[in-house]
This record gives sequence, C-alpha cells and structure tokens, in this order.
Amino acid sequence: MPRDNLHSETPDLNALRFRATNLRRHVLEMARGQGQGYVGQGLGIADLLAALYFHELRYDPRNLTWPDRDRFLLSTGHYSIALWAALAEAGVIPVAELTSYGTDDSRLDMSTLDTTPGVEIIGGSLGQGLGQGVGMALGLRLDGAPARVFVELSDGEMQEGATWEAAMAAGHFKLDNLVALIDCNGIQADGPMVLNMEPVADKWRAFGWATSEIDGNDMAAIVAALRGAREASGQPKAIVLRTTPGKGVPTLERRERAHFVRIEPGEWNALMEEFERTAETISD
Repeated sequence: MPRDNLHSETPDLNALRFRATNLRRHVLEMARGQGQGYVGQGLGIADLLAALYFHELRYDPRNLTWPDRDRFLLSTGHYSIALWAALAEAGVIPVAELTSYGTDDSRLDMSTLDTTPGVEIIGGSLGQGLGQGVGMALGLRLDGAPARVFVELSDGEMQEGATWEAAMAAGHFKLDNLVALIDCNGIQADGPMVLNMEPVADKWRAFGWATSEIDGNDMAAIVAALRGAREASGQPKAIVLRTTPGKGVPTLERRERAHFVRIEPGEWNALMEEFERTAETISD
C-alpha cells in the first residue's frame, strides 16, 4: 500500500522530531565511517526530510515507480547523506547499508546516483534540479496526475541563472503542483555566501511564487508551511528555510567552515556524546 501520509491538522510533532533525531544519528554514523562528509548540510535539513517522508509525501516504499507518487528532487546532490538517512528510516533501503556511505561501488555515494532506490534525479551538477522539477510538474499536470513535485535547492544555487529561468517558467505556467524548498544555510564551499541573495523570499514572490519564510529547524513551522503550500492554489509554492549547518551538535554548529567536514578519529566519541545529550534535551 502507498504511504499516503494523512496530512493531519494535528500531526504528532514529537514523533516527527524523533524521526529527525534518528536521521541525524544516521548522518553522523555514516560520516564517522569515512571520517568526513557533508555533515553540516545533512544535520541542517534533517527536520525537513523527517516532515516530508513521515508526514507530507505520498509514496510507496515497496513500489518506487508508483505513477501517482509525489516526487522529491534533491537538487543539491552532495546533501545525499541526509537523503540516504531518510530513505533508510523510511524502509526504502536497509539501515545496515548506510555503513557503505562513500565507499567504492556503494549505492550510497557522496552525491546522488539515480541508480539508488528512491532517487528521482542526479543532483551533482548544481542549479539543475528546479528546471527538472518544472518539467516534471508540467508533465504531471498535462497527464491529469494528482502527484506533486517537491524540489530542495540551496541558497548557493540561487546564484545560477538556470534557477531563475526555471522559477520564471513555473510562475508563467502557474504550476501549483510544484513546491520549492530553499535551504538557506548561508554557506558555500569556502565559507559564507559569495553573493548576497537577500531578500530571498521577496525574489521568489516577484517571480510569481506563493512564498513563506520559516525557521527550517522548527518542526512545527515546517509542518505549517507544508500545509499552507498544500492548501494554496494557482501558483507554484516556495518555502524559504533558514537552517543551521551542523544542527544538533553544538560543536559543529559553531564551525565556520562546515560545508565539508573532516573529523579526526579521536573526536568522534565526543561528538556523538554531545549529539546524544542534545537529543535528550530536545525529547524532554
């Protein structure tokens, strides 16, 4: 049976927070195996992916080609560590397989592969995801399909012209089955954002998108924004999520360069203990 998340007006936020904590634990364990990885981004969007896979998306873990499934497109392919965690938690791939993250011949590469179950697009070339999402949303509408398309993209990708071409096309075609999820974590490969993209939300509104802006690590705010996007019609929807790289591990949250994190073997135990202490505080 498809996982038709029921979109309850009173979802169990604590259950979703518990899922997000599990995703973060998976992310840390995957990175620990390699001693490195895109940990900051993975921890930062765990709340969003928990809300999507365990509340908002319609999909069938046992039938990934179900025609009426909602499509989730990870434009930032290097965020794959978070997607692998979500797919494992959702039962799409075995949890035990997460230990192969980043190893030779693994299905769980450090950037997405479309040969991995549950992956809709390859996202390694940044700035391409929204355009593919526009095409999918338009095709689904022409087919009369009920499915929606959710595209995660980053603030860094907004520096690419292809992103705004796609945003313009979506506004023109009034693709109200399309939701852009813009992860604004303020960082790029070498530090802070190169170009100032503010005001982000107003830019999307100017392109004809119904836009909200939220704390991307606040589960209640994420669920409310997704509900608002579901209920609105006549326009594509954008949710600007202000996230914290390394969320849930204070030491990583304070790192100035958190794009690609390398951690010495002797540091992992302390980081995992710090994460578990923080997780206990959140669950209390």
